[in-house]
Amino acid sequence: MENGQKLSSEYFNLKELTHIVKTLDKNPKIQENVLNVIGNTPLVKLSKIPKEEGVQCEMYAKCEFLNPGGSVKDRIAYRMVLDAEQKGILKPGKSVIVEPTSGNTGIGLALAAAVRGYRCIIVLPEKMSDEKVNTLRALGAEIIRTPTEAASESPDSNIMVARRLSKEIPDAVLLDQYNNVCNPLAHYDGTAEEILWSLDNDVDMVVIGAGTCGTISGVAHKIKEKCPKCIVVGVDPYGSILAQPEDLNETDVTVEGIGYDFLPKALDRTVIDKWIKTEDKTSLNMARRLIKDEGLLCGGSSGSAMWGAIQAAKSLKAGQRCVVLLPDNIRNYMTKFISDQWMEARGFKPYDNNEKLWWWNNPLTDDLVQVTKSLSQDSTTVEAIAALRENKSTLLPIVNDKGSISGIFSGDNARRRLAHLSGSTEEPLDKFTVKKFYKVDLSDNPTLGSVSRILDIAPYVVVVKTDGEQHVQKPVGYITSEDILEYVTNKKHKMNGK
Repeated sequence: MENGQKLSSEYFNLKELTHIVKTLDKNPKIQENVLNVIGNTPLVKLSKIPKEEGVQCEMYAKCEFLNPGGSVKDRIAYRMVLDAEQKGILKPGKSVIVEPTSGNTGIGLALAAAVRGYRCIIVLPEKMSDEKVNTLRALGAEIIRTPTEAASESPDSNIMVARRLSKEIPDAVLLDQYNNVCNPLAHYDGTAEEILWSLDNDVDMVVIGAGTCGTISGVAHKIKEKCPKCIVVGVDPYGSILAQPEDLNETDVTVEGIGYDFLPKALDRTVIDKWIKTEDKTSLNMARRLIKDEGLLCGGSSGSAMWGAIQAAKSLKAGQRCVVLLPDNIRNYMTKFISDQWMEARGFKPYDNNEKLWWWNNPLTDDLVQVTKSLSQDSTTVEAIAALRENKSTLLPIVNDKGSISGIFSGDNARRRLAHLSGSTEEPLDKFTVKKFYKVDLSDNPTLGSVSRILDIAPYVVVVKTDGEQHVQKPVGYITSEDILEYVTNKKHKMNGK
């Protein structure tokens, strides 16, 4: 423990490192390139939400989503690249940047690589949004996806895959945001200085979400030097172990960019005064409130930070000041929490009733479901393909040894893996298994309207039925738009006497 404390002390001796501090009250009329626009983001006073939540203090949003790459991670990406170039680690036109990320650091690095002339390979989990992937590809980055469920130490995780690639690819450089001191240093020199300058070194609380933790650690170190009274609050989702005390449950975190199952070196818990744990539902609904009520086009983790800030700021009095950092923008989530149907399918938003449609509130029944054969998760990929052909089905549920659904095998997903990921039918079935899919449980009495809403954003909905005694979700089959259409048109013809 003593050795660990010594290493942490040496790592966070930020005062002794080389600093890059911008003049905050003067901006040139013309910037040399887009990287020079990173930072100096606005601090915006919040009005509606704090008032509605009964908060007495002044609340301000640090709008990091207005960075050119769309997130706070532009700061550390550019700083890591500059540092590596100065040390001769990165050589323009020769070096290859390889980085594991949840997306935003990858976008920042791809932005820097595009401007400064590097090949860039980004490794990110499958749960991250398609918008992030498409942005990365537009910037010229190469993408490698890894299983969301892979633990950080697993050979299949984005971190371990990136480490392996950095050793295998000639001239590859792993900048390693989780352990690179430029991560907290970028915020020590930049983000914190901007907050202090905007509020004349008088701030009572800062609230920041915890991901790689460089943001909160770097900001906290600088602010506590200049404004010792300031309370630093970290926001961490349930299912992550970054907060103290560590939460070891296995909650599946939907919000992207915050929470980890390991402690990054860039985390310094000694400068964080309080932790607040968050849930997906409250976080994403708060993000939508920030957009609708405050006009701030931010992402889901901004909702987590804001929800945490509301809880923490209730301890402050009138006249005191609380700053909440909003990490990224709306662009990354247009097909996720910005979509009403996406929110409804996850129980984050109630389904709307539609009394004008005679069939909308009718229950989904077994006879509407396309029943399919189930596959054992011990099956081979070749066997799965043969079963798909034999059953002439769009998809086949995959079940574990208890008969509970564990995934989906579909021809469309198999084609994508073979076409875009250089997959092989000799790979195990797990490589071809869809782990994230839309489903409804007949035990919950879903309506046709709720199924129709999901079909607005998905090609099919898997239907399961929970065994009450064993709590096993057994697959029944699936339903498509065509099935709903057939029911609606045929039923209506019968009602009309045709």
